[in-house]
Amino acid sequence: MNTSSEPGLGRPDPGLSAIMSERRQLIGVAYRLLGSLADAEDVVQETYARWYAMSRQEQEAVNHPGAWLTKVASRICLDLLRSARARRERYVGEWIPEPLPGRPEWIDVRPGDTTADPADRVTLDESVHMAFLVVLDSMTPAERVAFILHDVFRYSFAEVAEIVGRTPAACRQLASSARRRLHTSQTPAAPAAQRAALVRHFKQAWEAKDIDALVGLLASDATAIGDGGGLVSAAPRPVEGDEHIARYLVDLAGKVPDLTIQERTVNAQPGLIAQQAEVTVAVFAFDVDGDRITRIWAVRNPEKLLPWTARTA
Repeated sequence: MNTSSEPGLGRPDPGLSAIMSERRQLIGVAYRLLGSLADAEDVVQETYARWYAMSRQEQEAVNHPGAWLTKVASRICLDLLRSARARRERYVGEWIPEPLPGRPEWIDVRPGDTTADPADRVTLDESVHMAFLVVLDSMTPAERVAFILHDVFRYSFAEVAEIVGRTPAACRQLASSARRRLHTSQTPAAPAAQRAALVRHFKQAWEAKDIDALVGLLASDATAIGDGGGLVSAAPRPVEGDEHIARYLVDLAGKVPDLTIQERTVNAQPGLIAQQAEVTVAVFAFDVDGDRITRIWAVRNPEKLLPWTARTA
């Protein structure tokens, strides 16, 4: 992709700055739709390639380049989502969305804080929380696109209809269906300070290999899910129940004596990372209901940890 001038003409593109300023928005849309920062990057690269494949006259005929870019990126994402089922059938073990890095520590995290690259490519708000992305993954491709574009990015249903190839009324129904899925699955949001304290106490109990303390922090029906992608070891199926999870984690810590646990922001919320020799080998995201942890997502697939490895290497 040539971003310094129009291909073949050798002269500066006067609209380059405005076009490239849409990159953050496009990454934000694509990450929420696909649950993968790497795939989102690829989608944006392809979107810009299509823009620069047009002649200068064709570009100038586009009244709103930002809207055009979003429409193209969304259509590419929709195609990828429609083929995702086949790809998931080949995926080894449980699949978890790629965790998004935030600031190095989450102590005193405040809404609206900015973060370093690559996390600052996506607005860190409720729509990138891991629990939110997991529910999005259960939706049909059309539901997901309609909901994200309308409810998160505030596109009209008429604009969404052009992307998904349905009527505005049908898109309204798709977004409504997606909204019901979210409301059914989501727990009331815990205050940020309470969530942070709970995750910190979990870290301390894990480091101390204190099974009773871990059980006291977990909901009785808590679930822990690991994603190794068939590339590294991970629990072959979800671990369920507070005591089973506690014993599994303590056993894991015993088998890896040089494992260190650190606080990190994961998908805009307090989370943890595990490191060996200062290299991130696992990222943990949490869902909380009241004063208990209800779900733990542990991403170990090294292909999903590349941004984290780069930040901590």
